[in-house]
Amino acid sequence: MSYKIEIEGLNAWFGNNHVLKDVNMKIKERAVTAIIGPSGCGKTTLIRCLNRMHELVAGARVSGKVLLDGENIYGNDVDPVTVRRRIGMVFQKPNPFPMMTIYDNVAAGLKLNGINDKRRLDATVEKSLRMAILWDEVKDDINKSGASLSGGQQQRLCIARALAVEPEVLLMDEPCSALDPAATTKIERLIRTLSRDYTVVIVTHNMQQAARVSDFTAFLYLGELVEYGDTKSIFENPKNELTENYITGKFG
Repeated sequence: MSYKIEIEGLNAWFGNNHVLKDVNMKIKERAVTAIIGPSGCGKTTLIRCLNRMHELVAGARVSGKVLLDGENIYGNDVDPVTVRRRIGMVFQKPNPFPMMTIYDNVAAGLKLNGINDKRRLDATVEKSLRMAILWDEVKDDINKSGASLSGGQQQRLCIARALAVEPEVLLMDEPCSALDPAATTKIERLIRTLSRDYTVVIVTHNMQQAARVSDFTAFLYLGELVEYGDTKSIFENPKNELTENYITGKFG
């Protein structure tokens, strides 16, 4: 089995608050891994540690290793900006740049990286919007504001924006929590499609969603990794009583 990310002894703090406690797990390449657990258990902190966004918060710190293709992203000679280019992120609430057009939203990361060739930008914007299953809906309105789209379309626009810089891993923090059922279905189909080419890690509170979209599931509780394995086994035959209680709704 080929692993894209290997987490070794990961601890994370906000000030004196010890949020993640000695987490060890391996994330398979080109698969969907779901992170589940009750509110406040460290799910979002975990994925923010995977692309060095956690350290952007004042007073936050990390110990342990996160290996991306065998290289520790917390190594002294590693540029965090490069890490975030390789490991993209989509947030809980759709956040298109409100003063930018649909086109410029998708092209923003490329331009930040110094790419200004119009033909290349055009091709990448179209490709990214197609990958996000949005092109057919916006191709005639490409110069309208990204904020003019529906919530579900805005989230797919944010996914297209993340894909435009060609990451290897895509982190998604509850990408459907603000969406209606129809928009959620489109995002879930998109996640499955993207896993053919990308390693996808998704945080979700929705047990049914985790069961539908993921290949592997990790259950976090009070900052500790309680159980991790293939999704079918976690949901149908959990080894830990805590996992079973959470999945069956007895707490959380």
